[in-house]
Order: sequence, then C-alpha cells, then structure tokens
Amino acid sequence: MPKMKTKSSVKKRFKITGSGRVKAGKAFTSHMMMNKSKKMKRKARGTTTLCDADARIILRSWLPYSRKNKNKAAHKKTAENGGK
Repeated sequence: MPKMKTKSSVKKRFKITGSGRVKAGKAFTSHMMMNKSKKMKRKARGTTTLCDADARIILRSWLPYSRKNKNKAAHKKTAENGGK
C-alpha cells in the first residue's frame, strides 16, 4: 500500500507535543494590527494547544503519521493503570 501524504501546509502551521496534543499559533495576528486593541494583541502572542475536537480533526485528516504519538501515550497510560 502506498504511503499516505501529510498536508504540507499543516506541517508548517501545527506542531505535535510530546503528549500528542496539537500546538497552533493564535489567529488574527497578520495584518491591520493598528485596529486591534493592545489587550487582544498581547493575548494573541505565542502558541496555544487546540481543544481535543479540533486536534482530532487535524491529526486524522492531515497529519496521518503524527497521530501515532497520541495513541502510544494513551496506550502507555492504560498499561500503567493495569489495563483499565
């Protein structure tokens, strides 16, 4: 079976943490910054982790080889808890 393709635009926009969560930059920070409040600009710095529903969409649809990390982390937790 051929390899699945990773969406190259998603590779640039998202990173996967060690625990399998998806990190992304904040929105609305690219242009027309003089029209945005200082508070909004300050809060929009840096990165944040996506909620589970959005992260699941990213991992399933566009990052097929990164979703293994999340499965391994979940499997590791269940193994530590005695298979519960």
